[in-house]
Amino acid sequence: MSKPRTFPHLTAPGRIGPMELSNRIVLPAMDMNVSEDGVIEQREIDHYVARAAGGAGLVITGACAIDFPVGATSMKEPGLSGEQFVPGLRALADAVHAVGGKVCIQSTHHGKIARIDTINDRPLLTPSIPDYEFDYRAMVDCTTEELGRLAAVTGGKKATYHEMTLEDIDALILTWAEAAARVAAAGCDAIEIHVAHGYILGAFLNRRDNLRTDEYGGALENRARLACRVIRAVKERVGDDLAVLVRVAGEEFGQEGGLTLAESTAAAALFEEVGADAIHVTGWGRNPFADFTEGPLPDKVGAYLDAAAAIKRRVSIPVIAVGRMLPEIAEDAIAAGDIDFAAMGRQLLADPELPNKLREGRAAQVRPCINCYLCVNENFFDDTPFCAVNPALGTETILPLLPTRTREHVVVVGAGPGGLESARVLAERGHRVTVLDKSDRIGGTLWFSTLTTPDNERLLTWLGDEVARLGIDVRLRTEATVETVRALAPDHVVVATGAVRPRPDVPGGDLPIVQTGDTLRALMLGSAEKADAGVVLRALGRMGKLSGVTRSPSAVRELTKRFLPVGKDVVVVGGSLVGLELAEFLAHRGRRVTLLHESQQLGLPMAMPRRWTAVRNAGEHGVAIHRNVTVDRITEHGVEWSDRAGEQHSATADMVLYAEGTAAAAPLADDLRAAGLKVEVVGDAGEVGYIHGAVHSAWKVAATL
Repeated sequence: MSKPRTFPHLTAPGRIGPMELSNRIVLPAMDMNVSEDGVIEQREIDHYVARAAGGAGLVITGACAIDFPVGATSMKEPGLSGEQFVPGLRALADAVHAVGGKVCIQSTHHGKIARIDTINDRPLLTPSIPDYEFDYRAMVDCTTEELGRLAAVTGGKKATYHEMTLEDIDALILTWAEAAARVAAAGCDAIEIHVAHGYILGAFLNRRDNLRTDEYGGALENRARLACRVIRAVKERVGDDLAVLVRVAGEEFGQEGGLTLAESTAAAALFEEVGADAIHVTGWGRNPFADFTEGPLPDKVGAYLDAAAAIKRRVSIPVIAVGRMLPEIAEDAIAAGDIDFAAMGRQLLADPELPNKLREGRAAQVRPCINCYLCVNENFFDDTPFCAVNPALGTETILPLLPTRTREHVVVVGAGPGGLESARVLAERGHRVTVLDKSDRIGGTLWFSTLTTPDNERLLTWLGDEVARLGIDVRLRTEATVETVRALAPDHVVVATGAVRPRPDVPGGDLPIVQTGDTLRALMLGSAEKADAGVVLRALGRMGKLSGVTRSPSAVRELTKRFLPVGKDVVVVGGSLVGLELAEFLAHRGRRVTLLHESQQLGLPMAMPRRWTAVRNAGEHGVAIHRNVTVDRITEHGVEWSDRAGEQHSATADMVLYAEGTAAAAPLADDLRAAGLKVEVVGDAGEVGYIHGAVHSAWKVAATL
């Protein structure tokens, strides 16, 4: 048995300027959008206190507007522009200090993306008038409702711009220094100056946004001049009362003229010269509708680590790396001297107790972020983030879970995400739990989803570890019927049997060439004899069953890159979440994939940034995408369909994957109720909501049963 991983470097004390920190784990800025007209309210304080109490060495607030509401992107972000905001800042600092934490206020002026200025008919401050437009092609995959919510953020108004004068620049520097003084007066520990993500200082720093020919444009030293003046002014105003962090993009992606690593390293050295106590290295995809998963929220693990290491070699002050810095990645990077601190945003949203668990040797108990982007998706709409795997995000007061007054026996039917989360929460509260599942392994559709979405495997592993830790009685290969459930004499039953996935209701829908999510899962789990499959596919199922390889999703992902006994031509019917991911999975493995979708928008209900990237990746892998079509019939050799104009088309297929028609159904629940048992339904069996719906519905039931 392998020895549990430890994190001695990540959990060791550290120092940034005058600020001593208990460890090297930082909560970076993640906008919560719960302030009221710039005033920090209790809900926001609760959020940061939960992360500080969870052991984070430093918590950094979401963006705070130095000249609120001017230069703000939301009326729900904290303001720093007047004395009326100091009490809220002080309440936050006091609350964080009370649990042993340190708090940093991120200060910014949003410049050319200050949506509140547009709403109020103020021109956006820029170094130069933009001479480009974003690529909006990804918006074809937004629903009418989403487009309406996006437009509502700016009141449907079109932005105008104002090129900053020297007087504007001087005023901005003074405003920033005064904001820093208020942060210090409130008793906070640090201030972060934002020089990235297209905000005003970041816009001056890059060549694409800054076309000036005066002393603030041209050479890097000139483009960095405004940021340097702000840093110097802040440092002069606050002295050692605050640590001064500077956030900079190691690189900018997606547009010619974006900041390069060579430029960011040189800029970091300049920032150190004028007083920065630490450099916080991020990244930025310049078009949020195309490059968002490259930056600022990357889908690659350790995305900006190389950039942070390069900057670390150039400066003598501490360097913080962000960008999916998973604990193992962060520990190794700090041990190697590549960075000094690791910022973990989405990981700390998913599990505020992550630092404490690492310090106490409980790394296996850290609830993982699954990188689904549901949290940040809400920021596009100026709304409050929520988390697929942590229902307490934004409503921290629902924790801790209340122990049950009366220990009861609860039978959970289904070992998918809804069932396992129900069992976990019930057991944590003190109930005795028995889980039944007819499969030979836990996970249900979650197991299958790990093939196309590797990040889901972390959640599957965590749920399995938690079930084992809590001593939950899991009975696999056990069919749940009224008789088998009644024999267990439960006080309550939770039905989490998942959705149903019927075959297509078109001519040829019952041919062996056609696979649904359920039959394909049976194949991949090595039970092909139970599936309606062809000879080659049954061979794949038997091979997996005999070799045992199908018990490891990661092994299946690697094996299928080299060997996948599926014909070269595949048609996927349905381009929602499952269909789109399956199409990309197969195309990446050398199959000629045709994707047929009955409506316009692909990738629903993925979060928008993930959806935009998934559609792009599918196209880059060669998937032939056809929207707004109707499947007419399936033959032994392919699929025939019609477009909106009524024209007929066809595609050859060795296999047809039907990824439509997913529906909630729980007939077992009805039978159990009829037999007099107390029954609750969670997950897709009650309402199709995928992982997010399964986990949240499980909490709703299990936290109160």
